[in-house]
Amino acid sequence: MNCIIIDDEPLARAEMHSLIHEVSKMEILGEFSNAPSALDFLKDNSVDLIFLDIEMPLMNGLEFVEMLPKHTLIIFTTAYSQYALKSYELEAVDYLLKPIDKQRLKKAVEKAILYAELLSTDTIKNTVESNTVDFLFIKAERRFYKISFADIKYIEGLKDYVVIHTQNQKLITAMNLKTIHQKISSNSFIRVSKSYVVNIDYIDSFDNHNIYIGDSEIPIGEVYKSDFFTKFAGGLLNPDN
Repeated sequence: MNCIIIDDEPLARAEMHSLIHEVSKMEILGEFSNAPSALDFLKDNSVDLIFLDIEMPLMNGLEFVEMLPKHTLIIFTTAYSQYALKSYELEAVDYLLKPIDKQRLKKAVEKAILYAELLSTDTIKNTVESNTVDFLFIKAERRFYKISFADIKYIEGLKDYVVIHTQNQKLITAMNLKTIHQKISSNSFIRVSKSYVVNIDYIDSFDNHNIYIGDSEIPIGEVYKSDFFTKFAGGLLNPDN
C-alpha cells in the first residue's frame, strides 16, 4: 500500500513521514505543501491513501477531497476539531488531531489497510442476495454468508459500499447505507450519521457527539442527533450541548 502526505507545514510533514514509517511498511510516494501540487501528482500516479491537512493556502483539504476519485482513501490530520463531522460526511477513513499520537495513527493505518483490502477487485462484487425477518445473506468470495441481525454491531458507509461489522468479521457489499438499513430490523438499528447505522444493543456508552461500541468511536451527525437522543437516550442529554 502506498500514500502521500499533504500539509503546508514542513515540520508537520516531517513528523508524519517519521510516524508512518514507525507504524507501517507503507511506501510514501511524495510530500506536498498544498493541494494543487498534489492534484498534479495524482494525474499521473495512483495513490492508495492520503494523509491530509485541512487548513492550507490555495485550497483547503475539504475542497480537495471533493475533487478526488471516490476510491481514494483519506486520513485527515489537523489541529482543528470542528471539521470532524464534515470529514465523516466525506467518508474519510479517520480524523486525527495534532499532535498525532503514534498509537492512534497505527490504528487509523490498520483501518485504511483493511478498507483497501475490502475494496479490492475480488470483494467489490459482493452483494446482498436476500434477507428474512432476522438475517440476510451476503455473497462474498464465492460463498454465501448468513448474517444474523443480532450479530451486526454497526454498518458503515464506505464510498459506494457498506461495511457490515459483526462480532466476528467484516463484510463489504455494493449497496448504499439507506438501502441496507431498510432491509434490517428497524427496532434494533438506528441511523446516527450519513455514514453509520448502529445496533443499539451494542452501544457501550455515548456522549453528545459520539457513540462507543467496543474500540469503535462513531460520530453522531447533526441531522440525526435529535432523533438519536429522543429514541435511544430518552432525552438524557441535550443534543445542543
